[in-house]
Amino acid sequence: MRNKLFLCVVITLLLGGCASQKYSDPRDPFEPLNRKIYAFNRGVDKLVFKPLAEGYRWLMPDPVETGIHNVFENLDDVTTAVNGLLQGKFKQAGSDLLRFVVNSTVGVAGIFDVATHWGLEKHDEDFGQTLGYWGFSSGPYLMLPFLGPTTVRDGFGELGDYPLSYTNQIDDPATRNSVKFVDLVQTRAQLLELEKQLEDALDEYAFVRDAYLQNREYRVHDGKLQPKDDPYGADCEADCDDVLLEDDVLEEDK
Repeated sequence: MRNKLFLCVVITLLLGGCASQKYSDPRDPFEPLNRKIYAFNRGVDKLVFKPLAEGYRWLMPDPVETGIHNVFENLDDVTTAVNGLLQGKFKQAGSDLLRFVVNSTVGVAGIFDVATHWGLEKHDEDFGQTLGYWGFSSGPYLMLPFLGPTTVRDGFGELGDYPLSYTNQIDDPATRNSVKFVDLVQTRAQLLELEKQLEDALDEYAFVRDAYLQNREYRVHDGKLQPKDDPYGADCEADCDDVLLEDDVLEEDK
């Protein structure tokens, strides 16, 4: 989203001098401020978004919730297909486009994930990953107010994905905001199962940061080990398959 990109740029520019502060992780030079923003985000989440997600989960029958989730996932396949093309993954991009066509028609506007049952694998690509694929470093880790974790690269990646966003194609502001709100709440509901992992973590902030960075690098490199010469690369030398959190952990803009 443009808001995320704007905040990413502004915070990076304004906090350039803060990099001299003492921090424990070279990927996170703005850690003192990031921790404060994370605490703020968690407070808002516990007060607003988590109760909404729990109410949504309680109110919606499982088949309906799954159908709504599938609709948004289906629309995301367009962004995935375009970024697959930009990365030269032509076969994968064709499969992703076919997934969208199949689920949009046979799957009744994406309510039913028919494509997966037909052997068309679900992928996840975005412009941040495309930039990483072509060698752009992730840059410093940032925690944005309300919007959650990102990096400088992923923040700029939002610019490339903006024209492909299904919500941005809706002309009526009320309808557009309603769709974004439903997407936000259903996304948060999908993450309720991860709450215990956060609560059990010795350092919740570091847990979210490390999981986010590992997951992003895992996706950029398609599961391959992170090159060691990238100072901002996530430490993924053990087993990237053990990354516990999804890319959109506590991101309220999805």
